[in-house]
Amino acid sequence: MSESMAEYIRKHAIKLEDTHAMDEIVNSIGNARYVMLGEASHGTSEFYTIRAELSKRLIQEKGFSFIAVEGDWPSCYRVNRYIKSYNSNPPELEVLLKQSFTRWPSWMWANKEMLELISWLKRYNDEQSTRNKVGFFGIDLYSLFESMEEIIRYLEENDPDRLQQAKKAFSCFQPFEKDEQEYAISAGYLSESCEDEVIKLLLEIQSKRETHEDDPEGGLSLELNALVAAHAEQYYRSMVKGDTLTWNIRDRHMAEAVEKLMAFHGPEAKVIIWEHNTHIGDARATDMAEEGMINVGQLIREAHESEEVYALGFGTHRGTVIAGNAWGDPYRKISVPPASDESWEAMFHAAGAYDQFILLKEHREKFEDVKGNRAIGVVYDPRYEHLGNYVPTRLSHRYDAFIFINHSHALHPL
Repeated sequence: MSESMAEYIRKHAIKLEDTHAMDEIVNSIGNARYVMLGEASHGTSEFYTIRAELSKRLIQEKGFSFIAVEGDWPSCYRVNRYIKSYNSNPPELEVLLKQSFTRWPSWMWANKEMLELISWLKRYNDEQSTRNKVGFFGIDLYSLFESMEEIIRYLEENDPDRLQQAKKAFSCFQPFEKDEQEYAISAGYLSESCEDEVIKLLLEIQSKRETHEDDPEGGLSLELNALVAAHAEQYYRSMVKGDTLTWNIRDRHMAEAVEKLMAFHGPEAKVIIWEHNTHIGDARATDMAEEGMINVGQLIREAHESEEVYALGFGTHRGTVIAGNAWGDPYRKISVPPASDESWEAMFHAAGAYDQFILLKEHREKFEDVKGNRAIGVVYDPRYEHLGNYVPTRLSHRYDAFIFINHSHALHPL
């Protein structure tokens, strides 16, 4: 272990418990319009609470327009309607989260930490004019069948002239009985694709966006659901061809969804993006680039001036986390062992066994070495962590700042 690196971190990192710590981060964000807040797992309480605190300050002090998260559009749009009071008789928030986030891993958004943030967003919006209300949107693409159902529902209520066209397009998917895996097998191996149908429908919907008084963002939701349907079809059709292709389809979709939301909110719009480090940290600063993988962080940086984009990564040395043993398994609290000796997390721990952060823009040259950056997914087995839970990373090229939690704790699912 490099003693000089630990000493350097000890000298320049800022303890999170310092009263001015959050001020330093908010000030370093400056005039950025795209602020990407990462996480080293999808099941760590501190990542959610710190991102929530930063998001509140960015909304209050810098006028950010909406939060875009690694979640399904239909589920998150129900939350968006709740915090903007589009529903005349909304359900209790806890009930809404449980009902909206049923797709595994439901704990990512149906948890007590999100309950607090969404309650705050509702209270904040209640004091704002309609145009200044802050949004909450999902930018992921897994909701193929849910998005198609939302399109049908919307057209039934608002545009019956286009309803038959949509039903005709989606009839191609009926044999698969809302099973994405069945469609993936059929499209990938048997070439029984519904691509043409959903692309035609997407182009038609994009050509005509409508607004309605009781749901001023309904036309936006219709368009984003159509975008999800088109890209999800492509994603599932490509699953048999390998992880790199599907990864790139997904991250290109999420970046495009962000840009559509920014365009909808106008030239002064600002977005806070909540996603895993592997999505918001620039892929070019990791071994992902060698495998031909891109991500949201890279795409956003490539599309905008450097001062417009800010990426904040997270790491943890040890603790507990919520995850599953396998895809679809019930979640459980899992112990996270001490980080690998050759990781960035081990360096920060050696510098001081406390929560801290460093503004990497100011120390770029010192953090250019390649070391592992811990990455825990929704499936996690700590016994095999050394085989795939560290992303070789040039830290100062991947993020603009890095928050280190020495001992983290599991998220609290509802």
